[in-house]
Amino acid sequence: MRGPHNIIRLIRTGATFERTGAMGVILDAFDAGPLLRITFRAVVWPFKWLGYKGDTTMPPAPRALTALGPAYIKFGQVLSTRPDVVGDELAAQLRVLQDKLPPFSMEEARQSLQAELGVTVDSLFASFSEPVAAASLAQVHKAHLADTGEPVAVKILRPGIEKAFRKDIDAFYFAARAIEVLSPASRRLRPMDVITHFEGVVMGELDLRLESSAAAEFAANTAEDAGFAVPQVRWHLSGRRVMTLDWVEGIGIGDNELLDQAGHDRRALSARVLQLFLNQALRDGYFHGDMHQGNLKVGANGDIVAYDFGIMGRIDEYTRRVYAEILFGFIRKDYQRVAEVHFEAGYVPADRDVEEFARALRAVGEPIFGMDASRISMARLLAYLFEVTERFGMETRTELILLQRTMVVVEGVARSLDPHMNIWESAKPIVENYIKESIGPKALLRDLGRTAMILTRFGPHLPRLAEDALIRLNNPAPEQKPRTKLAGLFWMFVGGAIVGGAVWISSLL
Repeated sequence: MRGPHNIIRLIRTGATFERTGAMGVILDAFDAGPLLRITFRAVVWPFKWLGYKGDTTMPPAPRALTALGPAYIKFGQVLSTRPDVVGDELAAQLRVLQDKLPPFSMEEARQSLQAELGVTVDSLFASFSEPVAAASLAQVHKAHLADTGEPVAVKILRPGIEKAFRKDIDAFYFAARAIEVLSPASRRLRPMDVITHFEGVVMGELDLRLESSAAAEFAANTAEDAGFAVPQVRWHLSGRRVMTLDWVEGIGIGDNELLDQAGHDRRALSARVLQLFLNQALRDGYFHGDMHQGNLKVGANGDIVAYDFGIMGRIDEYTRRVYAEILFGFIRKDYQRVAEVHFEAGYVPADRDVEEFARALRAVGEPIFGMDASRISMARLLAYLFEVTERFGMETRTELILLQRTMVVVEGVARSLDPHMNIWESAKPIVENYIKESIGPKALLRDLGRTAMILTRFGPHLPRLAEDALIRLNNPAPEQKPRTKLAGLFWMFVGGAIVGGAVWISSLL
């Protein structure tokens, strides 16, 4: 129920941040001004007693987010990849939210697995370990198959997680509606649509059958990608609340010290993780939507291994081309073309000035082009980008939310591996290759071929369409004019010619 009771939930959120000490930490991280600090404290402090106490052994920010629930933890996971936005210390503290949360009991894990698969743990596995990783929605156990002894990873959803998540989302909807009512200017950001999108994405994580399917499709798409691996799904040991994958040894991609000790080249890993994401998004239109450090490992052979396929993104080919043209324009410093692409795609209202928008984009691109990541203030850049979107009336594109969020996370992971990376240099070969393959004569011929295949499906209907047209021609409606009849017959023959031409093009391709 999205009713007024959610006011208490939102007040308790602020009170929890105040009680745990997270409010001051977060305000410091975002360099909030005195007025904002005073306002927050004045509103929240009287209700401090309503806040959750949380785990006192944890630092303030993760303590507050963990106490508040899974949706808040998801937000903290995103921030944990952005030390350039929240600072190194806070990012390191938030990283425990990725896979080091308190686990649920072994007894609950065994009961969940037996209820889902219909057999006991001991009949399936020769060994079944304590949790090796615990995140907001599920935890993972290492096990060995009873029949072959092969090691596998068994992922089990947290008991009652669906109800807890619904509770958080309910409050988020209430907050989004309140923002839209109290701040009409915020409606361009479409807060209700954003929450709806977030709900849909995470609800997919709560059915591990969908995640198993996503893992299988993702593995097929990336099978030929050098330096990347996806564990195989064990379908007979997977269900709605349980998923079993092959076990892969590796070092967490966020553990720089261990990576260095193992002799891995962090600069190469940094470039590769960004390039892998761009390949997935542009080439396949299907990408891992939760590529934070907790879901990536580096194998002994140097391969990047991905886990946790609950959040996957899909974008259509037109959007991929728009996205690639925007990136390519930035790489070439062709801000005029970047602006034009925004207008052509409808991302900026048509009544705005394209030249002025191009100048605003230049102010975004020039300060960061050619610089290594350590010299770029991402917090300042994001603040300016927000100003630009407001100035030019750009609405939130819900179909791009996950793509944009993942890009931010992936860039954060790449920065953590190599603080001096140049994102444009890393992106350039992938984007250039996609542009060459997807925007140009070769792509035009391929598009015509696809169009021809679609049009040929209507070939069997042409005799009937011609007969219907001739009948209407000989028996016109009283109000129908001869010119209209002739036009209809003309376009019928044009349609036939198009289909015939399409068939010919298709045969050539």
